[in-house]
Amino acid sequence: MKIDGNRKQDRATELVLTYYSAFNRGDWDGMLALLTEDVAHDLNQGGREIGREAFAAFLARMQASYREQLRDIVVLATIDGDRAAAEYVVHGQYHATDEGLPPARGQKYVLPGGAFFDIREDRIARVSNYYNLQDWITQVSA
Repeated sequence: MKIDGNRKQDRATELVLTYYSAFNRGDWDGMLALLTEDVAHDLNQGGREIGREAFAAFLARMQASYREQLRDIVVLATIDGDRAAAEYVVHGQYHATDEGLPPARGQKYVLPGGAFFDIREDRIARVSNYYNLQDWITQVSA
């Protein structure tokens, strides 16, 4: 397989890796720039939020309670570049209590996760995140 950045599949893979690189740097503006205006964001075991503004608010909530780095990122993309999936391991610290969750005391956690993406016009149009919430709760409650 030749990866040269010219194929839609390569561009989709690069887009998702750029998105996660921005996440790991805490570059929220960089992440938001990669999203369509009407991005659909499916929260793990939660609802769907629509729009870049809602996504920005989500990032602010995340920043308030968590410090996370994603490692061991693997991205798969369809040949047409319209969809992608990622698997990763979250290395995080829970530093401020998130509403409805256990109290934060600076607990560290390591958690596998994944996401699915729709891509439209070289932007992320949907991101659906998945991880085992019960595993996370067990880790931060120990």
